[in-house]
Amino acid sequence: MQTKFVPGGLMLIMFSMGLTLALQDFALVLRGGRQVFAGLGGQLLLLPVLGLAIGFLFQLPPELALGLFIISICPAGTTSNALTFVGRGNVALAVVLTAISSLVTVFSIPFLLSWALPFFLGRGGDVPTISVPQTIAQLFLLTVLPVSIGMVVRRYASGFAARMERWLRPTSFIVMVGVIAFSVAISLDLVLAQLVGAGPALWTLNVVATIAGLLLGRAIGASRRDSMTIAIEVGVQNASLAIFLTLTVLGSLPLAVSQNIYGVVMLINGTILIRWFNARLKAEEALA
Repeated sequence: MQTKFVPGGLMLIMFSMGLTLALQDFALVLRGGRQVFAGLGGQLLLLPVLGLAIGFLFQLPPELALGLFIISICPAGTTSNALTFVGRGNVALAVVLTAISSLVTVFSIPFLLSWALPFFLGRGGDVPTISVPQTIAQLFLLTVLPVSIGMVVRRYASGFAARMERWLRPTSFIVMVGVIAFSVAISLDLVLAQLVGAGPALWTLNVVATIAGLLLGRAIGASRRDSMTIAIEVGVQNASLAIFLTLTVLGSLPLAVSQNIYGVVMLINGTILIRWFNARLKAEEALA
């Protein structure tokens, strides 16, 4: 069930993101280059380092450390865009960061994953192997292609695209929630074990990544809205892509459990960040 619905849910999510994008949106890279490059640096460079460091700090077993690393190499996703919208952040910046990181990770994830498997699990006969070209092709079909089709639909049928986007986003979310719930139901013992074994490390990764995003924004002199947007984009990972990698590419339900736990953690912490940000905005507006 998971191996069928996870790719389908991921394609729906990426297609719905494409419905919100136009080519001119990428001009934001030129107009607001500092914010874009700070966000991409946090997503693509800082996060994998944090994943490695936190796994080492918590002395996680190899399988759990690998699961932590996999979530760290799957940045952003449409969930981060939705949280940015709810939190009154810079939605255009969030969408561009998600789109660019999705394009880059089509190529970066297969190479990082092919390195990580023997690094974490050793070089014995039980270590799964992946084909880098085949994984690139899979990720292209599941991410870049649906986004591109969505952009074409928006370009030539904008009204239809707007209606589809409003319908597809909640539908794809429900599909992913269903997959997560099914995974939890059939592996409750694993979930409980990993809550104890990997839960603190997963929580720490999310909190440290979010704070790092805030600090990156402050370091480049970004506005408060942009800093919060970067924090969400760095802290909220593409859990659906990580689940696809662990379930479909690696065929490992235990590894997928880590991604499910992180998906819940990032939503809770993201909601806390948004409430804090909105409370500060209201206080400032009251004093103005």
